[in-house]
Amino acid sequence: MNALKPADLSLWKGRKDENLGRPNYWYEMVKASALEKLKPSANKQLAILGYAVDEGVKRNQGRVGAIDGPDAIRKMLAILPNHFQSQTEILDFGNVICVDEDLDATHSNFSKTVSQLLSQGVFSILLGGGHDIAYAHYTGIRQFLDGQEKSQTIGIINLDAHFDLRNNKNGNTSGTPFFQISQDCKTKNQAFEYCCLGIQRSANTQTLFNTADELGVTYLENTEYTIEHWAEVKNCLNSFLQKVDKVYLTIDLDGFSSAYAPGVSAPSPMGFAPDIVLKTLDVLIESQKLISVDLAELSPKYDQDNATARLAARLVHYLVSR
Repeated sequence: MNALKPADLSLWKGRKDENLGRPNYWYEMVKASALEKLKPSANKQLAILGYAVDEGVKRNQGRVGAIDGPDAIRKMLAILPNHFQSQTEILDFGNVICVDEDLDATHSNFSKTVSQLLSQGVFSILLGGGHDIAYAHYTGIRQFLDGQEKSQTIGIINLDAHFDLRNNKNGNTSGTPFFQISQDCKTKNQAFEYCCLGIQRSANTQTLFNTADELGVTYLENTEYTIEHWAEVKNCLNSFLQKVDKVYLTIDLDGFSSAYAPGVSAPSPMGFAPDIVLKTLDVLIESQKLISVDLAELSPKYDQDNATARLAARLVHYLVSR
């Protein structure tokens, strides 16, 4: 079975409005694409790639359903208005899937695709799927940057209730991606720069806090990652950004309060709110260091009124339309 399912354009549909010389909605702009068809363009190019996998969630004893996350987000992206400031192409590359429960092979396929997309100069928006997408995504960015003449440091910013730093001695899961990255960095003598915002005491063991401290992880707990503490959050972000050349942003939707994101693998009633995330995105946009982004852990069968999928789509819209 092919590990990459082609784009399904039937997901991209919406209302018909009078067109005054430009597309009104994203669904009118999106095109199915493939790596072999991708060519450099004078226009801004956005690549949509799905990670339709919840094998990592299952292994981590989470509630499964994230396999349907990418397509649910696509449906909500489709109906968003076109507010791009310049000519923009939206290219859908389909979904990477997990064949025969082989998560390592899935990660390898995904990483290779990410690296190839970045090599063509497109900005990638990757849709999960379980948060093990982070290991594959980071590895793809690393492969791309290692092919450049100048060595560059990647800073990971994870908006999440969980560190996802579990030891992977019993296998890779959605709870191990950043531990895996730390070990790869150690092997390659590269800096492990990891900033996690929204951490919850009730969602992480003391062992995980100890691991974070041992690895030099920068983090703010959910009680600090709030709009009321914006000055502290901004200082934390700016200090972290000064240490790195490129930023990889990963948003675990279960970090949001379940009032905003009920349809996730692990609901979080004490999670953060969208306002602090939008302020965070502003800082990352202004830094001009953001290289790629993903959103993880949407589980549509638990969603209410597509609230979580809408939230994911509107975060993407905010990030790329500015």
